[in-house]
Amino acid sequence: MADITAGMVKELREITGLGMMECKKALAETEGDMKAAEDLLRVKSGAKASKAAGRVAADGMISAYIASDAKSGALVEVNCETDFVAKNEDFIHFTRDLARLATVNNLADTEGLAPAILETGQSVEEFRKALVMKLGENISVRRLVRYAAQGRLSSYLHGAKIGVMIDYSGGDESLGRDLAMHIAASKPICVSREQVSSELLERERQIYAAQAVESGKSGDIAAKMVEGRIAKYLAEVTLLGQPFVKDPDQTVEKLLAAKSAKVHAFTLFVLGEGIEKKSGDFAAEVMAQVNQAKDEKAARPA
Repeated sequence: MADITAGMVKELREITGLGMMECKKALAETEGDMKAAEDLLRVKSGAKASKAAGRVAADGMISAYIASDAKSGALVEVNCETDFVAKNEDFIHFTRDLARLATVNNLADTEGLAPAILETGQSVEEFRKALVMKLGENISVRRLVRYAAQGRLSSYLHGAKIGVMIDYSGGDESLGRDLAMHIAASKPICVSREQVSSELLERERQIYAAQAVESGKSGDIAAKMVEGRIAKYLAEVTLLGQPFVKDPDQTVEKLLAAKSAKVHAFTLFVLGEGIEKKSGDFAAEVMAQVNQAKDEKAARPA
């Protein structure tokens, strides 16, 4: 039997939002397989798919830059260790300079960005190291996306924590900004249902099928139940299928049709997504819950 650690239980709790004991049992049943344990809990509880953006965080900043002709632009994320450094003016200017530099020099990734020369005459990597020495924290240029638009670009930054860049045609500038704001709020994973991977769909289908069996459904009823949930899932995770945040009575697809517009692509960055942030003493939290359970048991009538 796999050794189930407190850290594994913590991670599964953050993914699913379910209780400590439920997560521990699921991990034990799946011999420590995190993905299998998540699927098992979803089958048993009916929980939705995990949302990484809601379960992890790290400090830093996301910045966007779009050229004056709206045909090229870049979105960049730079991480640091604390919110204090994230608010430092040198750190802020550095992050903004990187988005501009990537756009102007047509740099597609962080590897290409590192040797690029800033206005100070230093390379990005040289300046980053100097900033680490000055501010006393690890600073990393984590990710970058550079756009050469099919249509034109628009962007939206929610503070410095969420960043969106969208390539669209038709409509006007306000439509582009509204769409970028919608993506920041609703967090679709792609533009249309055709872009959802077959592997992801198959995983969802298996989970819904298991949920149907768990609820006592079978045959045609179960099949219809599964397909209905798949249709709902696709509406939830695709931009075109989602209700538009400023007018929930119409989908984004209908909004675009009314404006004779089209979305070619978008990128959504959520600060620290996928990075495990330092947290408090989880072992102490576990012991507190165990002791609480003991106290509740002792208080029950014999």
